[in-house]
Amino acid sequence: MNRPSARSIGPITGRRSVIAGVAVAVVLAVLTGCGSGAADTGHQGSRGLSIVASTDVYGDLAEVVAGHHADVTSIIDDPGVDPHAYEASTRDLLSVSRADIIIVNGGGYDPFMQTLRDGADDPDAEVLDVVSISGKRARAGGELNEHVWYDFATVARLTDRLRDALVGRDPSHAADYRANAGRLIGQLAALEARARQIGAAHRGASAVVTEPVPAYLLDAVGLKDRTPDAFAEAVEAGEAASPAVLADTLALFTDDPVDVVVSNAQTTDDQTRQIADAAHTHGIPVVSVTETLPEGESYVTWMRANLDALAHALDGRARHPAVSGR
Repeated sequence: MNRPSARSIGPITGRRSVIAGVAVAVVLAVLTGCGSGAADTGHQGSRGLSIVASTDVYGDLAEVVAGHHADVTSIIDDPGVDPHAYEASTRDLLSVSRADIIIVNGGGYDPFMQTLRDGADDPDAEVLDVVSISGKRARAGGELNEHVWYDFATVARLTDRLRDALVGRDPSHAADYRANAGRLIGQLAALEARARQIGAAHRGASAVVTEPVPAYLLDAVGLKDRTPDAFAEAVEAGEAASPAVLADTLALFTDDPVDVVVSNAQTTDDQTRQIADAAHTHGIPVVSVTETLPEGESYVTWMRANLDALAHALDGRARHPAVSGR
């Protein structure tokens, strides 16, 4: 799979792997070599509490809620890295071993975090599993869509849980944590309102997605996902769809065509490029999205940009429908 830099995106996974190259014996030696200073300070970082998140999506949210009262480490903070295939390091394990609060996506998305937690063997750390917090379940006969950070209600629940965890660990700054969380929840509500506004302006619009990464965002807007299940499952598994399945997908650009294609900029292959090329040929806009933060963005500005990109694409499609379409 080619994995282009997300810096080329217009402001929304892939492969399953297990951690490689983390030798517990080596890590234990590293931890022991840290000396009595590490033991004396416990989990306290230079700012107080220590939070470790599997990706910078959750790291950014943690920084917003914790403010300057915690050190936040994001294990994956490079938009060119596929979290499914990430191989953790001894440095990552050291960070996890010192964490007061650990944020994992769960649902099979970031399995390296479980390995790190097992290696750290720290019963005192509070673990926030976002898939568990979301309460989402797999579809009947299908798999759970683990990309829950695209669901604003889930992020609001995580914000509440993170606030409570911080207050429990550091009650002296409870007022700050509550205020920060309240502002973030207000911003999430604004994103939900923007999604509803877009949906109201484009009732009945539909989409093809090259992967289920942005599915919850499309749900918030009210777009109908017409991607053939077999195509989505093949891409998610890192496999090529059959010629018949690919043909069914391409037909969605000519026979009663969809309104937009949403493509994951971080995982592409020949078939997803073929999908994007066919969409362009038939005048159907393509919106590129990512699963980690683009450089220089916060969670809120990133999601606002994703919504704006969808709105722009749908507005253009409504003004200039494809000749082969309606």
